[in-house]
Amino acid sequence: MSSYTIQSMTTEQQHEVTSLIYHSTNAWYQSHARPPIFTGDVSVASVFCEVYEAIDPGCCVVARCDESGVIAGSCFYHPRPTHVSLGIMNVHPDHFGGGVARKLLQAVIDLAEKVNKPVRLVSSALNLDSFSLYSRAGFVPRATYQDMYLEVPESGIQRGTPPARLDCVREATAGDLEAIVALEEKLHHIRRPDDYRHFLENKSGLWHVSVIVNSSGELDGVLASVFHPGSNMLGPGAMRTEEDAAALIYSELQHHAGRSPVWLVPVEASELVQQLYGWGARNCELHFSQVRGEWTKPEGIVMPTFMPETS
Repeated sequence: MSSYTIQSMTTEQQHEVTSLIYHSTNAWYQSHARPPIFTGDVSVASVFCEVYEAIDPGCCVVARCDESGVIAGSCFYHPRPTHVSLGIMNVHPDHFGGGVARKLLQAVIDLAEKVNKPVRLVSSALNLDSFSLYSRAGFVPRATYQDMYLEVPESGIQRGTPPARLDCVREATAGDLEAIVALEEKLHHIRRPDDYRHFLENKSGLWHVSVIVNSSGELDGVLASVFHPGSNMLGPGAMRTEEDAAALIYSELQHHAGRSPVWLVPVEASELVQQLYGWGARNCELHFSQVRGEWTKPEGIVMPTFMPETS
């Protein structure tokens, strides 16, 4: 049995972590008779290091194999005012079953306990090994989401009926930051101003953010989206109602004409899900929100994402 040293990722190790994310993720899906998540060159997975480091520099732990010196596993995490979020975690296929994921998870839990904050994550319902890992560590499933995707035609969505309130959706600006953070705190009881600041500043050119506004000028919802060869998703999002969510999703999908973005919606949002089917959306996976520690049931619609991750 190999031994491992847990340490913070260095700048020099980012390329090796990028390769780890690419190969370990694809290996897991292919071993379960599913197509690889990443296609093309390994560099497409660099978006994870780039985004996570831009928002939370130095917040990645790696497991270095003491015998070979290679990085056997990595895990990003995000310290936020209300909680610590567990980001993408990967273990090299050669080190599956060696306890690497457990060591990485415990390192993040220890960091959270030092500041007395809960830990939140989003995990695939297909990966029972991960589900068991988190459950054994005290994480409790709190919500289920269905992953949906749509091949948006170059000319935009052609099927179904456009949602109501589309005329209330507009592109977000830097001046919306305070209201966005306040809305998510009111609905979902979490705060992450640095995330939304990163989206709105959009120095990388990867992000787009829309908001929906009511007749009083108050925000009823927000939805971000990312486009990169390694990640094309809608989210995160926070909305008061399913109607607000439908308008924002439709608007962001139109922004991704010619692409096939993925997004997560609560399984209990039945009217919203039916509307998405009407536009041609399909299911591709299920995910769980899991929380270790204090949790308050959210209001409205939660749309988590994988980067930067928060349930």
